[in-house]
Amino acid sequence: MKVTLSVLKADIGGWVGHSNMHPKLVEIAQESLDAAKVDGMIIDYHVAYCGDDLNLIITHTKGEDNPDIHKLAWDVFMRCTEAAKKLKLYGAGQDLLSDAFSGNLKGMGPGYAEMEIEERKSEPVIVFMADKTSPGAWNFPLFKMFADPFNTAGLVIDPTMHDGFIFEVLDVMENKFVKLSCPEEMYDLLVLIGASGRYMIRAVYRKSDNEIAAKASVQKLNMMAGRYVGKDDPVLIVRAQSGFPAVGEILEAFSFPHLVEGWMRGSHHGPLMPVGFEDAVPTRFDGPPRVIAAGFQLAEGQLVGPVDMFKDKSFDYTRQKALEITDYIRRHGPFEPHRLHLEEMEYTTLPAVMEKLQNRFKSGE
Repeated sequence: MKVTLSVLKADIGGWVGHSNMHPKLVEIAQESLDAAKVDGMIIDYHVAYCGDDLNLIITHTKGEDNPDIHKLAWDVFMRCTEAAKKLKLYGAGQDLLSDAFSGNLKGMGPGYAEMEIEERKSEPVIVFMADKTSPGAWNFPLFKMFADPFNTAGLVIDPTMHDGFIFEVLDVMENKFVKLSCPEEMYDLLVLIGASGRYMIRAVYRKSDNEIAAKASVQKLNMMAGRYVGKDDPVLIVRAQSGFPAVGEILEAFSFPHLVEGWMRGSHHGPLMPVGFEDAVPTRFDGPPRVIAAGFQLAEGQLVGPVDMFKDKSFDYTRQKALEITDYIRRHGPFEPHRLHLEEMEYTTLPAVMEKLQNRFKSGE
């Protein structure tokens, strides 16, 4: 039996400000998905949140981009938005760019990642959920997981991984993608994904049999809306073990708190800090950016879990390093490189401020 794992997310109202998720919204989402499970539309579900983003983790047999599943998620987000408005939560429904559902979630605001698989004898998966950052945040850890032998020992010693992996990279400006094979095209891959604001890894495949290994949400909310409406706060699904990186190799990719774009007003660089579920509440300068990891075993579509993968004390050093980086880069205030480069600020509120100054410029000669 083929099983589809869908992770769909939206910011539909923050409690307080952009910091957290109100329990009422989680309750509404659980009730809605429970009804869908009873009706047989879905196999199983889990409702999670990272910061002010609601994440719906759903298993079913309908395949990717299925209109019924996307409509289910849209309806959940709409119901939660109604409750958020009554509670006067901040930015209620901000990720919902349309008033009516139109077949699937493409271009409608919510982000999502999906993969259809045949379950293995044992099917461990990890769902990563981030807040206060963009989909480009996954480039660094995905490269570490699937192309860096210093991170993933299996690339060297596991014959089922030794051939390497194929990376599918999306150019979000041109809406075009390219597939690059590693290790032989590693340098070409780095040419692109080093520019994480434009080129984003959206899928990884095992080279030996083209089996899906990872899927990421790559929806750029501000480009869809044509204005700043919040950061994209992406999700990522990664399969583990038996021909894929081990769970520990996957998590090891987050042991370095690399700099990502997002944070306050979506306009700053900051470290991506891996935290346990309880600590996914970004409040210092609306950050620093956070990532949580929910581990599951799939069993005939049932979600056995979640396990809070970043709760491990061994990530305390990474968190401490992230806090040191946070303190250092915050001292830059409104100066680059803390603030994003001007071209990256196009969809923020900065252009409206700069427009007032245009007529005051005079020739420098």
